[in-house]
Amino acid sequence: MNSDFQMLAKTFKGMESVLAEELRLLGAQDIQVERRAVSFCGDKTLMYKANLWLRTASRVLVPISTFKAKTADEIYESVKRVDWEQYLSLSGTFAIDTTLYSESFNNSRFLTYRVKDAVADHFYEKYGKRPNVRVDGADLLINVHVSHDKVTISLDSSGESLHKRGYRTQETAAPLNEALAAGLLLQAGWQGNSDFCDPMCGSGTLLIEAALIALNIPPGIYRQGFGFEKWKDFDRDLFEELYNDDSAEREFKYHIYGSDSSYYAVRAAEKNIRSANLQKYISVRQCQMQATNAPSEGCLVVMNPPYGERLLSADNKVERLYEEMGTTLKHRYAGCTAWLLSSNMEAVKKIGLRPTNKLRVLNGDIECLFLKYELFSGKRVDKLKRENE
Repeated sequence: MNSDFQMLAKTFKGMESVLAEELRLLGAQDIQVERRAVSFCGDKTLMYKANLWLRTASRVLVPISTFKAKTADEIYESVKRVDWEQYLSLSGTFAIDTTLYSESFNNSRFLTYRVKDAVADHFYEKYGKRPNVRVDGADLLINVHVSHDKVTISLDSSGESLHKRGYRTQETAAPLNEALAAGLLLQAGWQGNSDFCDPMCGSGTLLIEAALIALNIPPGIYRQGFGFEKWKDFDRDLFEELYNDDSAEREFKYHIYGSDSSYYAVRAAEKNIRSANLQKYISVRQCQMQATNAPSEGCLVVMNPPYGERLLSADNKVERLYEEMGTTLKHRYAGCTAWLLSSNMEAVKKIGLRPTNKLRVLNGDIECLFLKYELFSGKRVDKLKRENE
């Protein structure tokens, strides 16, 4: 795999264009946006970089076989014909991950068993022995993707999902996925050119991802490892050179502020920030949002408040919270830009501010809007009039 080959980076609904731009900046070629994924071309160096650097990807897959099939037996025969010795030894271990979008197949577990049998039988028919299946920590994770009658067999170069950065030691209820948090920040235009604030910070995910972007630190440096480190062609010297290269890091001249009404959330955020070694750049305190103020004019505010789906389930309580959020943003954050993620459109109306941008995002299985608010001092019409004078 020293020459260029095809890869596929998986992501979340609404983050495809952000991921495509990340890949462009890494030097990827033939970038194509797909459904919750972006395909691209590159060499082994780019594959290692993609796993280290991509903030909005969940996995980087390397397709090794694509074919059409309408039955599990057809898939079995095609998988068995793959030259598995290139990727797996008899003493190695493997695991299968299957995704189905097909009318012909409706049982992913059965299909997983058939693919497992095909790989094992490939070796047994040649050597009289089989490599072992291992659910966790396998040497080779094989991804099976079935879309109608098109089957793609890929190697998962990431191993554990890339959103699991490795810095999070404590969680609060309904924590925001790290890769989704980074995607929201990039969509909000965050590059570290101002102060940043999250007055409902929970366990600190947005704060930490904001610092990593501002400092241009790769999010993969905290991880215990990647899937490709167990591959037969793993180039340790190349990977260590890329891993230890800090030449792209940049100075961050501003500060990141977080707060939360929950004592437990603030303690969790502090522990996660220390785990990421970012306490120099991030400050956290316990207080209600209504007691906070913008740390500076031009500050970027990004929040993931409760939606009422899992937290604050009483509708009137959620709507009252959003009404107080709107009042606080209007009177205490004038001159700032705020972005808010929510699925509760009735509560959003209580904010009392008109969003200037709306982006559709999927948070887990919850359809959300990511809403932008320009927080002017005084009336917006007066500000526009002043700007045109």
